[in-house]
Amino acid sequence: MISNKVLSDHWAVLRQYTYDLKRHNGGTVRQMREVYDRGNGATLLLYSVEKKTVVLIRQFRIPTYLNGNRDGLLIETIAGLLDNDAPEDCVRREAMEETGFEVGQVTKVFEAYMSPGGVTEIIHFFAAPYTNSQKVAAGGGIEDEDIEILELPFQQALEMIKSGEIKDGKTIMLLQYAQIQGWMN
Repeated sequence: MISNKVLSDHWAVLRQYTYDLKRHNGGTVRQMREVYDRGNGATLLLYSVEKKTVVLIRQFRIPTYLNGNRDGLLIETIAGLLDNDAPEDCVRREAMEETGFEVGQVTKVFEAYMSPGGVTEIIHFFAAPYTNSQKVAAGGGIEDEDIEILELPFQQALEMIKSGEIKDGKTIMLLQYAQIQGWMN
């Protein structure tokens, strides 16, 4: 590492790194990159095999608004930053805060870097079945959040990927994982 300079330390840390990258042919090239570190996260797909439905949320995301999403609203799976919690505890906490569902057993399905060209975050992906009896609170988020809870037929959610109504990467990945696994067949 040649240099590591903090550019911003507000909501998360933005650093500028300068380093020499060793090439596979034996040479080196000096690179300078800005890297955003907001911590790691976890996401959860709630699904009902009996009802053939999934629970998703809709909330405002300023980056999508700035990049052409007319109202800035994005349909997503439950998600949040780990905040020093284990990933399983994070998705249970976020499920309660965002949707009001008290989640029991969760299954980790994979991990993924979502934007490795500029963001350090790795996301832990989970899925869990739900029933109506697990809805024990209103949900809708906390403090500065304004979250709409959506219970959608699984097939409709898949169609919303095709139509462009669902554009969130983690949501698309979990819905397609559920489809591949045949959970709603």
